[in-house]
Amino acid sequence: MSRRARRRQGENTRSVHLPASPMPQQAPLGLPVWRSSAWGFADSARQAEVFGDGKSAHGRIDNPTTAAFAAAVASLEGAAAPEDVAGQAFASGMAAINAVLMTFLRAGAHIVAPTPLYGGTHSLITNVLSRFGVEAGFADYGDLARVRAAIRPNTKIIYAETLSSPTMAVADIRGLYRIARGAGALLVVDSTFATPVVCRPLEHGADLVVHSAARYLGGHDDCAGGVVVGRPDLIARLREVRIDTGGTLSPDDAFLLRRGLETLPLRVRRMCATAMVFAAAVAKHPAVRRVDYPGLPGHPGHQLARHLFDSGPEGTRYGACVTITPYGGHGAGVALTDALKLVSIATSAGGTRTKATRPAFAGDRPPGGGSGTGAAAVRFSIGLEDAEDLIMDVTQALDSLPESDG
Repeated sequence: MSRRARRRQGENTRSVHLPASPMPQQAPLGLPVWRSSAWGFADSARQAEVFGDGKSAHGRIDNPTTAAFAAAVASLEGAAAPEDVAGQAFASGMAAINAVLMTFLRAGAHIVAPTPLYGGTHSLITNVLSRFGVEAGFADYGDLARVRAAIRPNTKIIYAETLSSPTMAVADIRGLYRIARGAGALLVVDSTFATPVVCRPLEHGADLVVHSAARYLGGHDDCAGGVVVGRPDLIARLREVRIDTGGTLSPDDAFLLRRGLETLPLRVRRMCATAMVFAAAVAKHPAVRRVDYPGLPGHPGHQLARHLFDSGPEGTRYGACVTITPYGGHGAGVALTDALKLVSIATSAGGTRTKATRPAFAGDRPPGGGSGTGAAAVRFSIGLEDAEDLIMDVTQALDSLPESDG
């Protein structure tokens, strides 16, 4: 008796329904990249179970690689936090900041923010959220009395930056925490320029911590992303807004960012140590009017940073950005930047290469407002080069500037 021939499926069907890749029996040491934007189920009951748990089979909503990155940052920021810490990842730092403000502000609410403030955040508050009835007040956070004076009965968020570029102002997170609690407001801290290697704001009273992850967390100038960490109940509300607004981080970028975290302490410790040596050396040059770096005793935030920031065998970690203002005004800043040979002229911060940029082009100058530095200021984001080579490059650039009577 002949066997019935099995019907061969069409070539299109066969191409679409290829054999599934086997699940490994070993635990991978590298983070898998789950690029799938859709997920299947064995049956309808399993699909209903997943949706009933508040999860989804849609890449815009949840992805294992992206979730792994957010959880990793929550672990680093929450190492000694008084409460459990969760995280949510976003397509960019601004997407993360936007989600926080949209989650916890509504028409008639008020936010207090510092001057200077990252230009993108300033623009979001004044140009976008203002159209939806959100009110804002800005204060010099170097004087907490001014912060208290800016508080209103409808203040819902006090927003801060651990280190504010380009002046590298240091936020008194503990003092801001006391003000926020007294006002019944959330304390939200952008800690991009500090990273959890320098400071962990949750340990000092912050409710939520935001990072533009493409900078130091990723650390190689090859991806984009943002992340917010904090109490699970706050993060759960934030997740709903992320889903509704669509600012989800891609799994490929999540992989690169998560990989960057494994070398974050090594990179940031070295960058901070180099920045300290670099700032101290450059400050002695006769062509330099001013150096903004918290590690220098003359910086307004020096003593606060010593108490707030972490330290190691290399000393206190004061961050890895140094702003130099030469004598001579705008033209001197341009000439200094253009005379650099080793340092790259580029925006952003946190990569392996040292970058120089004018604050006006780095997004540090709020539209219509001052950055806190003069027109000649140049911000250096210190990378992984040898300190001596960086000092030599900036020294030769400063030597080439025309003499100025100040």
